[in-house]
Amino acid sequence: MKTRIKICGLTREADVDAAVTAGADAIGFVFYPPSPRYVTPQRAAELARRIPPFVDVVGLFVNEAPETVLAVCDALPINVLQFHGDEDAAYCQQFARPYLRAARVRPGLDLVEFAGSFPDARGLLLDAFVEGYGGGGHVFDWTLIPSGLPGFLVLSGGLTAENVGDAVRRVSPVAVDVSSGVEMSKGIKDHSKIAAFVAAVRKADESI
Repeated sequence: MKTRIKICGLTREADVDAAVTAGADAIGFVFYPPSPRYVTPQRAAELARRIPPFVDVVGLFVNEAPETVLAVCDALPINVLQFHGDEDAAYCQQFARPYLRAARVRPGLDLVEFAGSFPDARGLLLDAFVEGYGGGGHVFDWTLIPSGLPGFLVLSGGLTAENVGDAVRRVSPVAVDVSSGVEMSKGIKDHSKIAAFVAAVRKADESI
């Protein structure tokens, strides 16, 4: 089974082009103003015009006002919403679009219970717990992921070309999500790292 690949936090045309050329299945735009990878809806719409058919556009939000999410959806073709804050199921469902719900993994978090709270989510995205929001480029302990976790699993948190192959083989996620692991600086992607990341995932797929 092919592991899907999402490259997140893109801010430049050249980076979008590099991700698409490398074979990314999804491109992520961050609509969380405190993030150094934040883009306005207008800027994201410009970048999204470079994304060909059958590559998904994902919008990342953190505790955002519903009207702002709707405005983003009106501004560009968002295929999937990704929620990283304290949003509950009712909040996520109101937009009538496929969504991913992020869980910030740490000891004591019952991931089975968490997943059960979002039964209609397209998938559960697992990221590292840090103060504030976002994984901060940190890898979490993958042994905290219980077997038999319901739904589709998207793995994030400190992934790089060096460790993503091991992650794919050990966790068997339906998709992997990378941002800082393919950057030269925050919000600025390294095209060689993007290509190496995609190649590492594909090599791991072949070995399973």
